[in-house]
Amino acid sequence: MANVYDVAAYILEKMGALPAMKLQKLVYYSQAWSLVWDDKPLFSERVEAWANGPVIPELYNSHQGEFEVSQLREGNSSNLTQTQRETIDEVIGFYGKHSSQWLSDLTHTEDPWINARKGLAPRERGDREITHAAMAEYYSSL
Repeated sequence: MANVYDVAAYILEKMGALPAMKLQKLVYYSQAWSLVWDDKPLFSERVEAWANGPVIPELYNSHQGEFEVSQLREGNSSNLTQTQRETIDEVIGFYGKHSSQWLSDLTHTEDPWINARKGLAPRERGDREITHAAMAEYYSSL
C-alpha cells in the first residue's frame, strides 16, 4: 500500500507548491474518495479531526512550521497505482482550484469532521480519529 507521503508527493508534483493546509485537505479528500470509488484506502495513516479540519499527523509532522510545502523528504509517487493516480487526479480537478480556507470551511460542514469533533469547543485541540467507515459512509451518500 502507498503511504500518505506518496499521495502528498504526487499532489505536489501535479500542482506545485501548496499551502500546508491545502495539501492536508487534498490528501484527506483523496483518501475519502478512494474509499468510495476504489473501495480501499490510499494510505493507512490516521486522519484526525483538528480545529482547522482533517489532518494527517504524520504528514503534518513532516512539514510542520512551513506555510507552503514544495516538496517532502519522504514520499515517492511511483508507489501509486494507475487507479490511485486517477482518483487523486479527480480530487485535484474538483477541489484543487479552491483555497485552503474554502476547503477547511467545507470540511467543517461535513459529518466525518463534525461527528469526530462532538463535545469539543470550536478552537479546542483534538486528536479524535476520522475513521475510514465515517468517510466512506458520508461521501458515498453525496
